[in-house]
Amino acid sequence: MKTSEFDYELPQELIAQTPLKDRTASRMLVVHKNKGTFEHRHFSDITEYFHAGDVLVRNNTRVIPARLFGTKEITGAHVEVLLLKQLENDVWECLVGNAKTVKMGTVVSFHDGRLRAECVGIGDKGIRQMKMLYNGIFNEILDELGNVPLPPYIKEKLDDKERYQTVYAKIEGSAAAPTAGLHFTDETFAKLKEKGVEILDVTLHVGLGTFRPMDTDTIEEHVMHSEVYQMSAETAEALNLAKAEGRRIIAVGTTSVRTLESVWNRFSRFEACTGETALFIYPGYEWHTIDCMLTNFHLPKSTLIMMICSFAGKELILKAYEEAVRERYRFFSFGDCMFITNE
Repeated sequence: MKTSEFDYELPQELIAQTPLKDRTASRMLVVHKNKGTFEHRHFSDITEYFHAGDVLVRNNTRVIPARLFGTKEITGAHVEVLLLKQLENDVWECLVGNAKTVKMGTVVSFHDGRLRAECVGIGDKGIRQMKMLYNGIFNEILDELGNVPLPPYIKEKLDDKERYQTVYAKIEGSAAAPTAGLHFTDETFAKLKEKGVEILDVTLHVGLGTFRPMDTDTIEEHVMHSEVYQMSAETAEALNLAKAEGRRIIAVGTTSVRTLESVWNRFSRFEACTGETALFIYPGYEWHTIDCMLTNFHLPKSTLIMMICSFAGKELILKAYEEAVRERYRFFSFGDCMFITNE
């Protein structure tokens, strides 16, 4: 299957540069996957599409200030480091800008040496293992020195860092936000609970597996980068009961989907577990866990749009994207959303 089959035309001005003041004010394209029809609504209408007994699954990961700007200690050359995943002790897997100049033993200094990082491992495509060298508590230093890792297509400054966090963000570890969740407020969850909707958390720390662009001509050649996930016993038990009772499971975002499908593929049911997943979902994939999905609009030729096409059908989703462009929806992380329903 050609990667180019998942391309679409997007005017640059439709890429949202800043979040809306009101999280719930985003537009929402409702896709009825069984009917092949669309509705133009707003996210504030989301509760209308839920029923008592539905289960909503969200990813409670929290974005860390993962982007660091430093200089090589010997040459003074500028180096950008994006923390992706903590491996062990103080060693992190990182995506490094101008990575060819960062070799084994290279030391990068941040903020006059308050934090330093030594290259202790070299991977493909800009990946480096960096050992963090510091005095004090690492998370406190990172909070002070690190920057919000906004995607490269966002050029505007983010005034409120919490707008790149979901209101339910809890477990630190992501290098990017699970952006479908950015539309929710505590009031939205309260309304859903009033309707009898059960709300469950999983954790997947967003990294390269979610946001790295594809650079292969065919889908099958692409190798996904692994991401860490976790499911609690409480969530697993509730999901298994919902399945047994035939209640709908509705996922918030592709990272929640990846967690649910990864656990199911591992155990053929939901189980309390932690692990790493490199699951790549594209058309032809056999689905097991969800009935509906809320998702943002994704980049052309990305693994995420391929997942959405797998869930609702490539022809329907690409038609939905054409509709969204025609209707001037806002795209990507701070943009509008799509709710794919089975009704």
